[in-house]
Amino acid sequence: MLTVQDALIRLQKFWTDRGCMIVQPNNTEVGAGTMNPATLMRVLGPEPWRVAYVEPSVRPDDSRYGENPNRLQTHTQFQVILKPEPGNPQELYLESLEALDIDIHAHDIRFVEDNWAQPAIGAWGLGWEVWLDGMEITQFTYFQQVGGQNLDPIPVELTYGIERIMMAQQGVSHFKDMQYAPGITYGEAFGQQEYEMSRYYLDDADVAVNQDFFDHYVAEATRMIEQRLPVPAYNYVLKSSHAFNVLDARGAISTTERAKAFSTMRGLARDVSKLWVERREELDFPLLKTEAAKVLTGSAVRHPADDPEDVDLTALPTDDQTLAVEIGVEELPPHVVDQAIDFVRTSLTERFDASRLTHGAIDVVGTPRRIVATVAGLASHEPDAESLRKGPKVAAAYDENGEPTKAAQGFARGQKVDPSELVRAEFDGAEHVAVKISEQGRDVLTVAGEIIADIVEALRADKNMRWDDPQLSYSRPVRWIVALWGDVVVPVRASELTAGRTTYVHRTDPAPLVRVDAADRLRAALETHGLVIDPVIRRQQVIDQSRALAESVGGAIDFDDESALVDEITNLVEQPHAVLGSYSEKHLELPEQILTTVMRKHQRYLPVRDADGALLPYFVTVANGDCDDELVRIGNETVLRARYEDAAFFYDADLKQPLADLRSGISKLTFENRLGSVADRADRINDVAREIASQLELSAEDDKTLARAGELAKFDLSSQMVIELSSLAGFMAHEYATRAGESAEVAQALWEMELPRSAGDALPKSVPGAVLALADRFDLLTAMFAIGAKPSGSSDPFALRRAALGLVSVLRGHRELGAITVDAGLNAAATRLQQQGIAVSDESVAAAKEFIVGRFAQQLRDEGVPVGLVSAVTPLAAAPGLATQALDDIATARKDDRFPALVEAVQRITRIVPDGTAASYDRALLASDTEKALVIYVDELPDHANDALPQWIPDALPLVTPLAKFFDDVMLMADDKTLRASRLGLVQTIVERAPRGIDWRELNSAL
Repeated sequence: MLTVQDALIRLQKFWTDRGCMIVQPNNTEVGAGTMNPATLMRVLGPEPWRVAYVEPSVRPDDSRYGENPNRLQTHTQFQVILKPEPGNPQELYLESLEALDIDIHAHDIRFVEDNWAQPAIGAWGLGWEVWLDGMEITQFTYFQQVGGQNLDPIPVELTYGIERIMMAQQGVSHFKDMQYAPGITYGEAFGQQEYEMSRYYLDDADVAVNQDFFDHYVAEATRMIEQRLPVPAYNYVLKSSHAFNVLDARGAISTTERAKAFSTMRGLARDVSKLWVERREELDFPLLKTEAAKVLTGSAVRHPADDPEDVDLTALPTDDQTLAVEIGVEELPPHVVDQAIDFVRTSLTERFDASRLTHGAIDVVGTPRRIVATVAGLASHEPDAESLRKGPKVAAAYDENGEPTKAAQGFARGQKVDPSELVRAEFDGAEHVAVKISEQGRDVLTVAGEIIADIVEALRADKNMRWDDPQLSYSRPVRWIVALWGDVVVPVRASELTAGRTTYVHRTDPAPLVRVDAADRLRAALETHGLVIDPVIRRQQVIDQSRALAESVGGAIDFDDESALVDEITNLVEQPHAVLGSYSEKHLELPEQILTTVMRKHQRYLPVRDADGALLPYFVTVANGDCDDELVRIGNETVLRARYEDAAFFYDADLKQPLADLRSGISKLTFENRLGSVADRADRINDVAREIASQLELSAEDDKTLARAGELAKFDLSSQMVIELSSLAGFMAHEYATRAGESAEVAQALWEMELPRSAGDALPKSVPGAVLALADRFDLLTAMFAIGAKPSGSSDPFALRRAALGLVSVLRGHRELGAITVDAGLNAAATRLQQQGIAVSDESVAAAKEFIVGRFAQQLRDEGVPVGLVSAVTPLAAAPGLATQALDDIATARKDDRFPALVEAVQRITRIVPDGTAASYDRALLASDTEKALVIYVDELPDHANDALPQWIPDALPLVTPLAKFFDDVMLMADDKTLRASRLGLVQTIVERAPRGIDWRELNSAL
């Protein structure tokens, strides 16, 4: 059996054989191998750095007295830094797993999106969690920034979770049972340490002493920075961080203290990072001068990089050929796959349509590792063409004698022609002089090469990174390009990447690099090796395989309910291979939402249900390609069992806590540094809910429910379950409140205040739940706009777009809440924030309102409401329920052929009558028969300003004919001011008695 000790030795040997030096663990506590100065400081600056080391990583908050099978306060990481990244770090990593006797052909090994960030040290990077049969075993990150400094060259970090890897390899379910060395278990060697340090961190650490440690360490780090000694300074930063973590584990950190401590440590880390680079520069960057070997890749696969092929352009085929393009990448996040397919399809279509090359259908498909495009019937050569280049207008080009002016002469000179060669041509309805330009057609290789290179260089996602390429930037590294027109390689060069004819199939394929003879063979070559590159086919395979496995145990999968998960799974794999797993029936005693959340969110498993929809103790996981089903099944079952045991531990621990204790616990959770704790936010939500509810006529029961639910708002955020599984917020509030004896109505309101969680999600059903949901979102939006944290571009860290859409959806879904307007809610939230001492400007409230109204308008457009109708009800947008009702009323009214004429008549008044005109008139002055006739109808018209269209239309329709005659026969703008005012006031009265909130001009245009 491979022991833990053996594994560490083998990893050290593997990486030293590939050019890494071995250093020792840090001599003070760190929370992760990343924090060791051998990583955090050495990735800064231009010097190369290749290092590997074991790091005992200490996390006081993970203390479990050695009882939890998977959590330790000190766990073992093996850290590797390759700077610059070598071009094939994934392949090197997979080779290192084989050094640990992990059969990468039998196991399901996947690279699953992970966007790593450590704001406390100004660091971030993109990469993956590496999964071994469903268990995360390694953090794999391309660092982009550390200490607030952009990195160049880009390093890659591999952080192996040794306990997880070895528990899987040794087939044990508790860390204590692992063989650490021959004849010695992990528990025998380290069990006492795990128990005693847990005792210390959770129970016995002296708060005052550790607070003193923190203050002294910070002071010493600051002094060392002043002395320009970054190494000892960083050592004391680490010590201060550990002292903080001890205090945090003891529950001794308040929200204010947390914010202050984070700010202090972040500032110190940035200062140390900057100073480190300065000191290395003063030393003339000594590692730039070393002769150390680069990373030795050994037998690890290198990405395709074909030598250029000589092409005789005169010998190219003259008939149309297929163009095939493959952009090879490291695993893209699932949502980026669809974006990339759309981008490449659109770009190819637009660019080839803009060229003079004729072509047929353009088809683009993709997987996490490749985007594949084919262009049918692409011509070999553009025809020659003649175009006109526009010059000045003819009137400016020639004088009265017909001679060229300076403008014409200058244009001709710029185009290198004689003024006599200028011609006349029409551009946009005006006559200009122009020059005829002859354009020689280009060959297909030139045109297609430019287009493909531009597309590769333009690839972007919501989060982008750099790697060891001077120009390219994308969601994950682009590693190879295949580009073939017929059997000819298209000469594409995108930064340092050049196109060839070699593709890269499964990494574990016996022959992973495959040569493609011709464009029409590319897809066949990929499919022959098992790759399912069409996402539509791949998705159907996921469904068909999963359905068959579920039916084999008498169950089913609700694919409609799991649609989003199926979409994600589809873009996590290139070759779906479904495997059925099971778990103990005892876990079915946990609430279903916990079980399915773990399966979906953490493991991407499809839950299996019986005919009545109840969970069965089975799941389906979808591996990437052929594997040992039994091995993969056991691995995934082990992972799920551990997660469910953790969940049961959290659930039981939470149930032992009184609701009052959980509610007080959120005072220790920071919401946002400038806005206080989660408890501060919950108090605001409660107060805002009471304020906006005062505008409603609540029943006594609803009022009582709202009061109690408001007191408990957000209490579940301090529960261990929600801290571990944040998506269960609200559901656990319902569960714990019910178990604690709260009324069903209170429990329901606590759950419903989190709704809707996404577009299309269920809305609150009860009024108290809806009011709390509104108060929650009014507070969030007002607070964030007050501190300037509004969304920008794709950045929306506080999900304000979702909050605005949720707010609007609740108001639309509960017409009985019509008295609650956007203005009323924002003003109530602003007042409450100001009572907390937070500055809220009128401008920020106005901006928040504009943002909400904008999201409402976008929601309507997404629902297919014509833009004109959206504009017509925009004045009502601050009351989305009323605006929605108005749209419904308009849809009904349009069925009456007389309605457009009525709208046209009203909008004519709004167009003619000046703003501010009083709605009053003197009957004595309106003496003509036409005027008198209209007066009779206006006098009889009820005031429908506060009514809806259905109440107004029957009373207003009789006005259409006399109003039209009035406009035809009467001079509205009479010379006599008094008469003019009376005539204007008469027609303005019609507008004033029409329903408010309709933009009649926009409605008229829309009809």
